[in-house]
Amino acid sequence: MEGFSRYAIYWTPEGPLARFGRSWLGWDPVTAEPVAHPAIEDLPRDVALITQAPRKYGLHATLKPPFRLADGADVTDLHAAVVALCPYLAPVTLPGLKLDRIGGFLALVPAGNEEPLADLAAEVMRALDGFRAPLTEAELARRRPERLTPRQRGHLADWGYPYVFDDYRFHVTLTGELPEAELAEVVTVLEPLLEPILAEPVRIGSLCLFAEASDGRFRMLERLPITRS
Repeated sequence: MEGFSRYAIYWTPEGPLARFGRSWLGWDPVTAEPVAHPAIEDLPRDVALITQAPRKYGLHATLKPPFRLADGADVTDLHAAVVALCPYLAPVTLPGLKLDRIGGFLALVPAGNEEPLADLAAEVMRALDGFRAPLTEAELARRRPERLTPRQRGHLADWGYPYVFDDYRFHVTLTGELPEAELAEVVTVLEPLLEPILAEPVRIGSLCLFAEASDGRFRMLERLPITRS
């Protein structure tokens, strides 16, 4: 598990949604291999362009965003900490997911109460933050702090990410930023494709340790079940 530049804790689906995501984004984070995009008509631009931004991460929802290891921290110890944390976390079952717009991109978001997911993400953030190196000036600047609220700027300074705790929103990103008209076209195409997949309840029952390799793409190192009853 050595040789990676950043690590993250994600949730990533299994089953039909995972298969859809691998193809839609063109990247399988489990095998760390590109996947052919689906042949879909009536999109405003090529699938590869629509999904360029989220492709490097694979289909996922963020629980602890990507971070460099702090001085003296070791990925073996990080892995051990995630393993030790899992028995203290309870799985969350959602009635389903739904397609929604977040700013200028499309994502899958919970259908139902999001509070248990925010609580889960907060526990993961707090428990593992000792492994995170402070942001560099360049990393801070890339977050465009001038566009954030005062509370979000505080989160960025304290936790390395602005959208945590009260500002957290569980979501599975499907596109990059698109113009309004193109977003509407993509929604029209995706909704019927996703409807049979999203009709079933979704269980958030694992933490996935991800790592960023030299090619800039993230791959899953291990899926670890969370087991508190």
